[in-house]
Amino acid sequence: MTILSNKNKITYYGTGRRKTSIAQVRLVPGSGKLVINGLPGESYLQFSPNYLRISCLPLHILGLSKEYDIYVKAEGGGLTGQADAIRLGVARALCTINPENRITLKSEGLLTRDARIKERKKYGLRKARKAPQYSKR
Repeated sequence: MTILSNKNKITYYGTGRRKTSIAQVRLVPGSGKLVINGLPGESYLQFSPNYLRISCLPLHILGLSKEYDIYVKAEGGGLTGQADAIRLGVARALCTINPENRITLKSEGLLTRDARIKERKKYGLRKARKAPQYSKR
């Protein structure tokens, strides 16, 4: 979905989810900065090069890393889930920019929603599958 903002810059939106994390991503033409929940992306992701690389991977693959600013509202989960949610949101927003991008991103596996979530705890067990120790006598 594209919407013109008040500064006449086109904004592209994408939503990403992973585990219990949700990231609402806005791509705005700019210089390539990453802002998450009002903080610089580096400080929000604790200066982890892995999280930063994961978050901006779709832009690097398409060679657009210095073309768009990324503004993210992320909530839920931890940093790993949020970084993966940001990656999916950015990839979906890039597909709205140009449908040709979809072919490249799909072949890299960046448009696939990772549906693995925590399994619920069952009654009579300590965790989802861990049972109390068996005692014969």
